[in-house]
Amino acid sequence: MERTRRRLSAILSADVAGYSRLMAGDDVATVGTLTQYRDIMSDNIKMFHGRVVDSPGDNLLAEFVSAVDAVECAVNLQTRLLLPYKDPNQLDNMIAALKQAGFN
Repeated sequence: MERTRRRLSAILSADVAGYSRLMAGDDVATVGTLTQYRDIMSDNIKMFHGRVVDSPGDNLLAEFVSAVDAVECAVNLQTRLLLPYKDPNQLDNMIAALKQAGFN
């Protein structure tokens, strides 16, 4: 009988809150911002020894071997993505997106 191979992974999932509304308001700016964020997130995920599994539409799914690395990555992303915002509305939108992604 062949033994099933298993592995333990920590998953980070991110989704843009209000993506449809943002696209309806200014699709060019939304796609540009999403591309910029995705690049930042991908680099950050690699820095914390993770890998991007998929990134369809406004979603990003990453896998980490270590839960500690996943949490440290999430905290680092919060800092990198939230600090540049001075406009409270933009900040509220990003906080909502991060909470939806499980970065409370």
